[in-house]
Amino acid sequence: MHLNKIHHIAIICSDYKKSLDFYTQVLGLQVVAEHYREERQSFKTDLALNGEYVIELFSFPSPPQRLTRPEATGLRHLAFEVDDIEKAIAELDQLNIEHEPARVDEYTGRRFLFFEDPDGLPIELYEK
Repeated sequence: MHLNKIHHIAIICSDYKKSLDFYTQVLGLQVVAEHYREERQSFKTDLALNGEYVIELFSFPSPPQRLTRPEATGLRHLAFEVDDIEKAIAELDQLNIEHEPARVDEYTGRRFLFFEDPDGLPIELYEK
């Protein structure tokens, strides 16, 4: 099998408005398409990063909570590359978003850190 790239990542949120604001206003993703599916009482919103479709944000009535963090079976975390980890830290601090201190990847020597989306999904920022 030949895979070209990851097409998208699907995220189910508990509070659609809060998560949409987080992914668009905090992380800067752009809404490509937003659909409300009446029969499922659910939003499906496609989000892009720098013009490339990357995330499907879903809302469903009463979705179950994530059991543990971050070593639950399934998606462990979502990682984004940044040019400058210190600048990213300053932006998170300005937005009052709690995050762990930056640390160094023992294999690559690159700096990274974790913080959470509104539902506690771990998000990693990894320095280029």
